[in-house]
Amino acid sequence: MALRRVVVTGASGLIGSRLVARLKDQGAQVTALTRDPERTASLLAGTQAEKWDPLAEAAPSAVISGADAVFHLAGENVAQRWNASAKQAIRDSRAIGTANLVAGIAAADPRPGVLVSSSAIGYYGPHGEEPLDEEAPPGRDFLAEVCVEWESAANAARQLGVRVVTIRTGVVLDASGGALGKMLPPFKAGVGGPVAGGAQYMPWIHADDVVGIMVAAAEGENWTGAVNATAPEPLTNRDFSKLLGKVLGRPAVFPVPGFAIRAMYGEMAQIVTTGARVMPAKALVNGYEFKYPSAEGALRSALED
Repeated sequence: MALRRVVVTGASGLIGSRLVARLKDQGAQVTALTRDPERTASLLAGTQAEKWDPLAEAAPSAVISGADAVFHLAGENVAQRWNASAKQAIRDSRAIGTANLVAGIAAADPRPGVLVSSSAIGYYGPHGEEPLDEEAPPGRDFLAEVCVEWESAANAARQLGVRVVTIRTGVVLDASGGALGKMLPPFKAGVGGPVAGGAQYMPWIHADDVVGIMVAAAEGENWTGAVNATAPEPLTNRDFSKLLGKVLGRPAVFPVPGFAIRAMYGEMAQIVTTGARVMPAKALVNGYEFKYPSAEGALRSALED
């Protein structure tokens, strides 16, 4: 299915801005739903921006009506020190925000053919070395519970006749932000190294491949349900640290103890100190060809951008 008109939430974020650029390159007309239309329009030149408060109201059905696809990327930043209010904001932005988006889809006429909604590999919770595909059960920690609610809210659109794809995104490699953005300063200074022993798996993916999977999921009628957006060869934190040091030409021999991360970030530290060996089974079965299948190539590209 060729995408001619699409609606995007979270359009100005790390992945959203790349997604919008990719869709425009393919000739699609993009409308962003955002709390701050003026800011979004200025950041994403040539993008129509319409006001929407995802926690307060249903998404504007007039904007959604007739769209080929809706991409839902909006959500409170998870990478912050968690307290009760932060955790509630993280949960509400996903569960309530997604439910309000689906309410807007329900009122649209005609409705979009597909909803591609973000999720995260946090769905699986901490795991050891066993490979996990999309059929693996959810974990029981906070992030897993949030992802289950998030996906459930998105999947409600199926009852409206809309195809739904939930993208469980891994650790995105983009030097301008995210996990890699936080890792670069100490590694460039020569004081980087593995975290909490480094045995935990780190299911990475280049930002361009996240976008590629999202677009393929929207265009391909055979894409449905949960899809892991991770590269085919996940690395342990230790191996990833060594590789990042190699690419930067800096030593990566200064381990960061788990207690130091927990002291800095509290409960949120589990994102860094634990991991899961998540595999992109469905993307590979559906024929997606990764632009950056190797971590070294992905890192070199991310650092050149």
